[in-house]
Amino acid sequence: MPIIVELLNQATYQDQQDLQKIYRDAPDWLFAPFIGEMQLIEDCLQDGSLIAGRFNDRLLGAARLQRHHDVWHLSHLCVRKITRRRGVAERLVNEAQKMASQSGATLRLLAPAGHLEAQALAAKLKVPLDELPM
Repeated sequence: MPIIVELLNQATYQDQQDLQKIYRDAPDWLFAPFIGEMQLIEDCLQDGSLIAGRFNDRLLGAARLQRHHDVWHLSHLCVRKITRRRGVAERLVNEAQKMASQSGATLRLLAPAGHLEAQALAAKLKVPLDELPM
């Protein structure tokens, strides 16, 4: 079964649990400008900017997708630790690119300056990387 990528506007109790597990092991720098995982999850659910990858009814990865007129920014991308290195992040980025393209926009990754993980992902997937304002 493939990973299903979806925009989350509402989260079930299980989705909330999965999102907390996804972001539990994330480095602190990933949460900026949010205070922590709970604020990130709540704010993104509230404004409709949370995109997630689901497999067998469980969320494995999530990110914030900010949709603007010409440019969409994908940030705060994280995959649950036990499912990393299986293409979940790549699938999220590819689907976000497809959604942006269908809306006439370009997808760009957004991360704090100097973070090698974000730079490596952007280079691997050939997606432009913008610096997250602090």
